[in-house]
Amino acid sequence: MAGIVSFGTYVPNYRLPREIMAKEWGIPSLGGERTVANFDEDSLTLAVNAAVDAFGSRDPKSLAGVFFASTTSPYREKQAAVTVATVLEASEEIRTIDFTDSLRAGTSALLTALDLVTPGKNILVCAGDSRMGEPDSQQEQTFGDAGGAILVGTENVIAEVVGTYTISQEFLGTWRTEEQDYLKSFPGGFETKFGYNRFIAASVQGVLKKCNLTAKDLANAAIAAPSQRVLQSVLKGLGLDAKSQVQDTFWNTIGDAGTAQPLVLLAAVLERAKPGDLILAVGYGDGGDAAVFRVTDAIAGFKAVRSVYSQIEIKRTLPSYGKYARFRKLMKKDYTTTDVSTPVVLLRDQKEILPLHGGKCPKCGTIQFPIHRICIECGYRDGLQEVKLPRKGSVFTFTHDYLTETPDPPTTHVVVDLDGGGRVYVQLTDCEPERVQVGMPLELTFRKYHEGYGLKNYFWKARPVNK
Repeated sequence: MAGIVSFGTYVPNYRLPREIMAKEWGIPSLGGERTVANFDEDSLTLAVNAAVDAFGSRDPKSLAGVFFASTTSPYREKQAAVTVATVLEASEEIRTIDFTDSLRAGTSALLTALDLVTPGKNILVCAGDSRMGEPDSQQEQTFGDAGGAILVGTENVIAEVVGTYTISQEFLGTWRTEEQDYLKSFPGGFETKFGYNRFIAASVQGVLKKCNLTAKDLANAAIAAPSQRVLQSVLKGLGLDAKSQVQDTFWNTIGDAGTAQPLVLLAAVLERAKPGDLILAVGYGDGGDAAVFRVTDAIAGFKAVRSVYSQIEIKRTLPSYGKYARFRKLMKKDYTTTDVSTPVVLLRDQKEILPLHGGKCPKCGTIQFPIHRICIECGYRDGLQEVKLPRKGSVFTFTHDYLTETPDPPTTHVVVDLDGGGRVYVQLTDCEPERVQVGMPLELTFRKYHEGYGLKNYFWKARPVNK
């Protein structure tokens, strides 16, 4: 039986209280706070970090496909799913697909994976969104940034699919054209009344009828919504109890995370699920997707790498709207950089950049990065064996660079002693400079390094291990 094998989530470290945004523009605050992707994060890095946690240490050969969902993919022409697959070291003989241009792209990717997965193979579904609400708008306060990932398979399933249902219908609720920088929607409650409420209700009722279930049979429901208030409006007619049966949307802490939202909510439900629970997942946009899962006994032995709730608790609050404006490039400022790269360099060094491979000396066993021809320890001259480097370590030494222009000064460079061998020189992120000290535990996180030559250059940075 196909179902969910594993899941992962990624909640950015930064928060911006909506009160700060409201005060900047002299408009009412909607209350609570929202997540903000760091200046070196985007939809792809949010999805990759969630995918890395969901996939864990499984054999990359078990992957038959990688699906990426987003409405804010970093490239207009270039597939992001294949970048995720390369980071995970998947075989080249897999199916990679980007699901884009609809808010329900995350659930559409999930339902497609459930349809396509075959015995003995897995399909990784990941989503990341960092949508831009127009400055001085409610959307700017409402949107949040996050990544979610679900590994679908047929073995060691923690939640087997009972049934799925999809409704697709032309509806101009929220949109953005090629020429528009920000999302547009018709004023008032038009989209809620004639779009969201209608499609969510039809999706839930459709999947329950198909599975021969009633709302009372469900233990919990992860239903995507632009806000908690909008969700309340649709629940009244569905027979679902908001307090005992429906997952909170995290609107007060994360915000509306777009295509990643239903995957994050589903992960939060699974974190607390018990064997036998029937759970519902619903996505919205140009119609709706719904799926019912039955939690299996295997859930008892599953533990998420990092829970949604723990990531919400660990945060750094942005002190001003100006800092947010820097991160989002709302003001025109050219940050000079000496970092350069070209498609030739990215192709040549792909194994060292994306899956982070280093070299291991076959004679003395020393692990080193980058991959040298000659061993730096024993002088072995016939080449090193390519190995995947560990993702955790500790600070060997560091320096704060106050001269390099960056949206979040200073730029901290660290030399990281990796657990299990090897040493890498990378930038530190998500960390106040005064916290840094030799021996501090770190983990590597996939980030956007710089933009140059018209390219978005990704690599690994280090950040503190938050417990």
